[in-house]
Amino acid sequence: MSDVLDQLAATLEERKQASPDTSYVASLHHKGLNKILEKVGEEATEAIIAAKDLGTGPETAELRQALIGETADLWFHSLVMLSHLGLSHDEVLEELRKRFTLSGLAEKASRSSTSG
Repeated sequence: MSDVLDQLAATLEERKQASPDTSYVASLHHKGLNKILEKVGEEATEAIIAAKDLGTGPETAELRQALIGETADLWFHSLVMLSHLGLSHDEVLEELRKRFTLSGLAEKASRSSTSG
């Protein structure tokens, strides 16, 4: 899995330097952070709707694939966001690795006590 993320991250970095006329990723970077965040929000909403469709009706291969596709779009645009901000998927994966040693409730409590 990490190989796919590494390959995608390398491609995203390469495309940052491409012409906005020839690269979707370059066009997002060219339009700036607000446009990238708009896309992340749009894809998050579409993933939520796809999950709701899958979870409230009869499960079909089409609905499953729709959710997988929307989740892929969300992850992709989240990676563009991280790239734009000079962050890496490795940093996110490291954060997830750290959380293996905590229960979910303990981890959430630790975030609540430091945020406020």
